[in-house]
Amino acid sequence: MAKRERSMYPWPLVAFIADLYTRPIFKLKPRRPKMRTQVMTPRTIWLCVVGLLTTVVPWQVVAVAAPTPDVTKNVLFIVSDDLKASVLGCYGDKVCKTPNIDRLAREGLVFDRAFCQGTVCGPSRQSFMFSKYRGKGSVNLGQHFKDNGWYSARVGKIYHMKVPGDIIAGTNGQDVPESWTERFNSPGQEAHTPGEYACLNLNIFTKDLEDRQSTAMPHRMFVSVRYEGDGADQPDHKSASKAIKLLRQHKGSPFFLAVGLVRPHYPMVAPEQYFTPYRWQNIMMPESVDDDLDDIPKLGLAGTLSSKNPIGQHPDNQKRMWAAYYAAVAFMDEQVGRMLDELERLGLRDSTTVVFLSDHGYHLGEHTFWQKNNLHEEVTRVPLIMSVPGYEAGRTDSIVELVDLFPTLSELAGLAVPGELHGTSLVPILKSHNASVNEGALSFVKGQHISWRTRDYAYMQYKDGSKELYDMNSDPEQFTNAANNPRYADVVKEMAVGLETRLSEADLRSNN
Repeated sequence: MAKRERSMYPWPLVAFIADLYTRPIFKLKPRRPKMRTQVMTPRTIWLCVVGLLTTVVPWQVVAVAAPTPDVTKNVLFIVSDDLKASVLGCYGDKVCKTPNIDRLAREGLVFDRAFCQGTVCGPSRQSFMFSKYRGKGSVNLGQHFKDNGWYSARVGKIYHMKVPGDIIAGTNGQDVPESWTERFNSPGQEAHTPGEYACLNLNIFTKDLEDRQSTAMPHRMFVSVRYEGDGADQPDHKSASKAIKLLRQHKGSPFFLAVGLVRPHYPMVAPEQYFTPYRWQNIMMPESVDDDLDDIPKLGLAGTLSSKNPIGQHPDNQKRMWAAYYAAVAFMDEQVGRMLDELERLGLRDSTTVVFLSDHGYHLGEHTFWQKNNLHEEVTRVPLIMSVPGYEAGRTDSIVELVDLFPTLSELAGLAVPGELHGTSLVPILKSHNASVNEGALSFVKGQHISWRTRDYAYMQYKDGSKELYDMNSDPEQFTNAANNPRYADVVKEMAVGLETRLSEADLRSNN
């Protein structure tokens, strides 16, 4: 905070004179009996003193600098995997226990309307790292900090890795090596972790290690493993431990530390104690309506549906899927807390910007959809929390995109913002939570199907010309597609124009 400069002007004297101006001061006694009594008025004294001050005391107007936030000296960039915003306590979930992320939310700014650009891991992560809606640019986020003299490190999954494949093998996946000064992988056994294994869509429960669904197998998305242990053997625990070591090693110089936590990406593996609070019998499944899918275009449907996957035949296992997801989230939250605690212990909290986000959301039975890779709210909306030294905590409902993170962090760190980026700095929103920097947010499926999310509406436009429109004020759960409703004809046109305008501004073109 800037210090108030000390003025050279005699303000106490001025205050005294101003007080004199409001009342009589004294009378001069006459020297001659016949002379009229003469009164020296406060106005006379004021004019005399001001004249004296303007000749004797230099008149200096000293500007008092307003407090300004310090420039960010370090960045801790935490990316979760397949985490839907609505499952966190700070986003309103009453069941899942996420005390550490909730703590970060109390200390920072929570973005209630943050949206990913890619709807699966690879495209999303490439998008926010390069601040590009599609493809790559000439520089990425980690590289930009490294090129400006910062220590830049990756721990775990930042760019795309196959989960569980690359995690089991301990390999780099689609990492971009020029992003980092150093990089570290966090291997684990994943579905092969000894313990109580379940393949919930096949209704298989066993402790046997043979024949478990794993890398590239068709039913791996419905696997959970609960086991006895402290979690130290799990990839996310290893990533948090490595991050803590790096914080200790580099606390004396600027660092950009990106930590990728793989949970709650399948398989849902966690120690027994993280499963215990979430009895599947107590799980309430998402609300459903009859004929929910009738007005959704074919290209708008999720790839995995209850009607076409065995999970639809096992209602209790759908609840078990939720319970396992909660357990994985709770375990991931614990690792976030370990890193935040170390920042505090090292005295780095007041100089470090902490960012927490997910690459995209996830379906767990909403609309009978499972997983990701579609344009509905459960997938496109993501958690985003930024705790920045010098900026007030709070919440904002401004529309933001993950591509905005690159320019935002660059500005906070005092680095030049590359001109090629598609994102817009969120610093105005950090300063004033009611500010707006985007008219809407774009999201993509395979680069062919596109959504345009504004404050009031969610609009989806598919390659075959079909559309969806949801009034997010009256239908926040997106049960009624209003794209063909005559009452919304003007809104559809307006949303289509907004989408095409934003694509044009980004030098992109719709495929429709």
